[in-house]
Amino acid sequence: MQTLTHDRLARAERFIWLSARLLERVRFAHLFRGAPVDPVVHALHGYQNVDGGFGHAIEPDFRGPVSQPLGVEFALRVLEELQRSDSALIEGTLRFLQAQRTPDGGVPNVLPNVVEYPRAPWWQPASELKGCLLPTASIAGLLLGANVSAPWLEGATAYCWTALDQLLERAKSARDRLPRLQVAYEACAAIVFLDHASDRARADRVATALGRALDAAELISRNADAHAEASLPLDYAPRPRSVARRWFDEREIERHLDAMIAAQAEDGGWTVPWSIWTPSVEQEWRGILTLERLKTLRAYSRLS
Repeated sequence: MQTLTHDRLARAERFIWLSARLLERVRFAHLFRGAPVDPVVHALHGYQNVDGGFGHAIEPDFRGPVSQPLGVEFALRVLEELQRSDSALIEGTLRFLQAQRTPDGGVPNVLPNVVEYPRAPWWQPASELKGCLLPTASIAGLLLGANVSAPWLEGATAYCWTALDQLLERAKSARDRLPRLQVAYEACAAIVFLDHASDRARADRVATALGRALDAAELISRNADAHAEASLPLDYAPRPRSVARRWFDEREIERHLDAMIAAQAEDGGWTVPWSIWTPSVEQEWRGILTLERLKTLRAYSRLS
């Protein structure tokens, strides 16, 4: 079993100081250097708009200032790692989500106003505004984990249970690359919801069925050396406490943790497995991914 040595952690830290955004630098300082949490919260406020949502490239693949549901998801993931709520951030978030709520109870993956700004090719609004598990499920799960109670969350929870049944069917029929990739990303979002859903018996049943469906559809990359996108075991179970952890035996998780350590680049960071559509986003995503890799390695006791 390999561990990320002190020297290699120092290289990762140097990479973050040299190349990451302010948000990831203060996140690293809090998580790994014991720095105060307030600078992280202050940095998050800089991305929040008056409508309560988040923009300003908090999710690097959308460069515009306007709020997007995926921006909300990113901000809530940061709040979760802080183990701290912030009433202004949460109240604004709920106001934005309620305003963007679709008739089915979810929120869209992308809002139509993205077309006004530079964005990744996959940031395309659908012809019909309807809910999507990515990011409705992860947003709902993160709010449930923060013990938030709100009318939007009640509707989103009902939406997620229905959409999860549909996801199981889509996993069986997805054949082409893009639909399969969409299923994998939605499954990752669904796991966040299942990790925090109050109906634990139902969550466990659905999680088991989801794991079997993804495996049958070959949407889990078993090759530990694969440079895969959104489909490696540690993409589904970045923390041992996740419901997806039970999909994999101990040896498989250990192999993928070893491979994660081995994938650290010479500059101390980790590279991204998806397409880079404009040069500026590569370093931003690498800073984010490097921090996420360090969090996963620490969660699995792989930091020496």
